[in-house]
Amino acid sequence: MSENIIPHDYKVTREDREKAQGNKAIFVLLTGLSGSGKSTIANALEQYLFEKGLRTYVLDGDNVRKGINNNLSFSPEDRSENIRRIGELGKLFVDAGLITLAAFIAPYRADREAMRDLVGAERYCEVFVNTSLEVCEARDVKGLYAKARAGEIKNMTGVSAPYEAPEHPSVEVTHEQSIAESVEAIYNVLLQQIKLNNE
Repeated sequence: MSENIIPHDYKVTREDREKAQGNKAIFVLLTGLSGSGKSTIANALEQYLFEKGLRTYVLDGDNVRKGINNNLSFSPEDRSENIRRIGELGKLFVDAGLITLAAFIAPYRADREAMRDLVGAERYCEVFVNTSLEVCEARDVKGLYAKARAGEIKNMTGVSAPYEAPEHPSVEVTHEQSIAESVEAIYNVLLQQIKLNNE
C-alpha cells in the first residue's frame, strides 16, 4: 500500500513562510512529570511570544488525548505511539512556519530522541520542567497522584511507571523559578534558534 503513496510537492515552502514572517519555525517540547507546570509555562510562553508578533501554537497532552489520540491507553507502547504522533504533528506545524509548543510528559528518552530526529535537531528545543515528584504530588492539581497511590490508576509516571529525565535539555527550569523567570529562560534560548540567517 505504501508504495502507492506519493507526497505532493507544493510550491510555497517552509523557508518562504519563515522569510515572510521574519523568524524560523521551531518545535519546543516541554517535558516533565504530571503537575510539574508544563502547560502553565507553555501557556505563559505562548502569550509572551504572541505579544511579540510571533506565530505560535500549543499542543497539550490532555487536549490531544481527548482528540486525535483518544484511542490510546497509558501502556508503554501507547505512550510511545502518543509521542510519535505528536512528533508527526509537530513536523507539520513547523513546516507551516509556526513556533510549536508541546506540553507532554514524554517519559521515555528514546521517544524524545525520535521526535527530535523527526522534526530536525536544528528545529527542536527540549525544555525540562524539573519539578520533583514530592512537589508534583503536593500540588496534585488533577488528583491523579492520590488515585495512583490508592491503586485506582495504573502506569502513573513517577509512581508506577518510569520517567527518564533528559540528560542534555536545551533549557532546564524548576519549581523554584517563577513562571515569568521560566518563560524568560526559555525565550533567551529560543531567540538564538528562531533567528533567520540574515539577521
